[in-house]
Amino acid sequence: MTAIDISLQPRRIDPSVDLEIRAIVEGRAGGETCSTDLASGPWNFDAVPGYGPGASMGDVIPTGSPRQGELPAEYRSASADELDARIRAAKATLGDRVVVLGHFYQREEVVKHADYVGDSFQLANAALEHPDAEAIVFCGVHFMAETADLLSRPEQAVILPNLAAGCSMADMADIDQVEDAWEQLEDVYGDLSAPDADGLVPVIPVTYMNSSAAIKGFVGRHGGIVCTSSNARTVLEWAFARGRRVLFFPDQHLGRNTAKAMGVPLEQMPMWNPRKPLGGSTEEQLLDARVILWHGFCSVHRRFSVDQIEKARAEHPGVRVIVHPECPMEVVDAADESGSTDYIRKAIEAATEPTTFAIGTEVNLVQRLAAQHPQHEIFCLDPVVCPCSTMYRIHPGYLAWVLEALVRGEVLNRITVPDDVADSARVALERMLAAKPPAAPAAHWEQAS
Repeated sequence: MTAIDISLQPRRIDPSVDLEIRAIVEGRAGGETCSTDLASGPWNFDAVPGYGPGASMGDVIPTGSPRQGELPAEYRSASADELDARIRAAKATLGDRVVVLGHFYQREEVVKHADYVGDSFQLANAALEHPDAEAIVFCGVHFMAETADLLSRPEQAVILPNLAAGCSMADMADIDQVEDAWEQLEDVYGDLSAPDADGLVPVIPVTYMNSSAAIKGFVGRHGGIVCTSSNARTVLEWAFARGRRVLFFPDQHLGRNTAKAMGVPLEQMPMWNPRKPLGGSTEEQLLDARVILWHGFCSVHRRFSVDQIEKARAEHPGVRVIVHPECPMEVVDAADESGSTDYIRKAIEAATEPTTFAIGTEVNLVQRLAAQHPQHEIFCLDPVVCPCSTMYRIHPGYLAWVLEALVRGEVLNRITVPDDVADSARVALERMLAAKPPAAPAAHWEQAS
């Protein structure tokens, strides 16, 4: 008798969050999404103030935020297959004249056309590696395209396919608020550029990559530095070697989680609310502070909760929970591990045995990892499908539009940082690029007995 192989094969998972959302909205699949509008093309929201459907749809967008003009009808009505073919044809025609960068949180239908996929730190480096490309098409959000413009050559055009792809976290710290905070801190600490007997200045400004070029320029002018979630600890060590304390913006959670892991007590991390005098703290609290945290957050990562982790553990014994450090402190504390998007990706790649992973980060990355590693069970901690509102604004229709314009010799949606900001912003970015974290050992995890 011939033996029959009845071993189970890994199940195939579709990496497309877009298809899942449409199936949910149309009643072809179970589950829940935070907005049925996510099933519509993002061009339906280009003329409407706001971040659009998704995790940031409740956030208040600043007046004067960039808006996207109307996408031509041929791109709005084209099928997914037609857009895919047009993007591939345009890229083939352009060749090395263009490089397409795609953030981990982009939809699968865009990521598959990217020459490089990564987090903000990796893509900042990738922009440096193509000095001969005529154009860099950045499939991400506005502050990332600004960073690419700062790091690329002056003659290179950096293109953001949809100008409405901003970032609500970045918008939570504008340059006027930061300048005002700096003046108030000077009233408390005295001359902020004057070192003490130990050679340390009163405060070093540190901004997360998720901030405007104007904020990066402020940091560069005042002896500070930019960080990403990949190198935040390394950057804080750099800052503490130069200053008594740090002003960290705009994401309170990354700042708090990183500093707490370094041993900074919570009582020495007051919050700075820009709408209150002295940020809502007393002079005594500010004098005792080690890290002053700006009142900002990521709406994607704020959705994750301890209850979700407890539910995952109850339903999946032995589950390995990994969350992004933009999550609230109690969520990071309840997880098994926390780390950048690249850390999460590498931790899953390093798992040699079939493992159940519950991941607390943007759903497009989680779904893609689940599709790439079918030997594992990988799911998003948040059961509601709710992608980043602004990453969602990049659609294959916009990518085809800007690429076909380049074929015609036309540059659309170019992002340019003004010269009066660019020089000091580059200083802060160059400090960041030099502050590389030490090589991490391969991710290792053991279930507690």
